[in-house]
Amino acid sequence: MEFKETFRPESGEIKNRIVNYWTRRSHEFGELREKEQESETGQAWLAEIEQNLPAGKALKILDVGCGTGMFSLMLSDKGHDAIGIDLTEHMILHAREIAKKQHSSAQFYCMDAENPDFPDNTFDVVISRNLTWTLPHVEQAYAQWFRILKRGGILLNFDADYGHDSYSKDNSLLPPAHVHCSMPQEMLQECENIKSELTVSSKPRPLWDIHLLFETGFQKVSADPTISSRIYKDCNEFYNPTPMFLIRAVKL
Repeated sequence: MEFKETFRPESGEIKNRIVNYWTRRSHEFGELREKEQESETGQAWLAEIEQNLPAGKALKILDVGCGTGMFSLMLSDKGHDAIGIDLTEHMILHAREIAKKQHSSAQFYCMDAENPDFPDNTFDVVISRNLTWTLPHVEQAYAQWFRILKRGGILLNFDADYGHDSYSKDNSLLPPAHVHCSMPQEMLQECENIKSELTVSSKPRPLWDIHLLFETGFQKVSADPTISSRIYKDCNEFYNPTPMFLIRAVKL
């Protein structure tokens, strides 16, 4: 089956700016995620994902906003049919390079998370990490993810309330090896500027997300605000000081 790739954002200037920002970060982001995949942190991520999936079954999984593909690659290695999508073309190019190097069956497409080009009822699982805080239209994204999930399908959304945090002026909570410490100030400021224009940045999360998901039609919606303590055991280059949450929801 062929899918329509989206090489240019469809929703105006803000998406262009988001794509430009992540394009500039794609190379170092790819190197960091490839290291993370092989680290204890990567294995902790895999354990968190697997305990929220039905055991002993090969699943069709969509990794939305996959970046350079870490989740897709790990899940493919575990026997799942994994597809990763990201709006930033350079992220997808790096993901494909890494997949080729790892002899992975994971597939990657440049595609908008808010407008995924898949038929209804396609996936057993939709998963995302650090994506929804970057989206201009979170409601639309949740509705689309509901559409492409099968009945009984699971949404796993790992995210944080990044809209209320800022590291553009103070990196004191970050380890010296953290990528943000070496980023140009103008890039850090652009991230803050983009966040200030996104509706999601002003919402109380994850409570807002839970409400949206129930309105969309999901059931069994729950939030786990404790995952950071299990993922980030060391203050290393992968460390994220902003407390993350997992939102899990089911399409019944």
